[in-house]
Amino acid sequence: MRLIRPLAAAALAASLLASPALADRPRDQDRAFRALRDGRALPLPRVEQRVIPYMGGADYLGPEFNGSTYRLKFVRDGRVIWVDVDAATGRIVGKSGD
Repeated sequence: MRLIRPLAAAALAASLLASPALADRPRDQDRAFRALRDGRALPLPRVEQRVIPYMGGADYLGPEFNGSTYRLKFVRDGRVIWVDVDAATGRIVGKSGD
């Protein structure tokens, strides 16, 4: 009986830790896919096509998505530049770090 309780507790703890529904928050790409499917966001490649030429040769490092905006990360001369883009319209709404 002494051994059963600790084993049962360990099994319960392992099942809770292994459950993706309880352990993981939605990823950026999952949120972006749902927003795209629901018509609340443009496809990322379309946004990138609009913004990257505007950045004048800065190296593009990648996107983040927060539900209503894409945040594109660039680097130029060792400085990080964030460009916030309205996901629904593709319009640049903010820029920092330049």
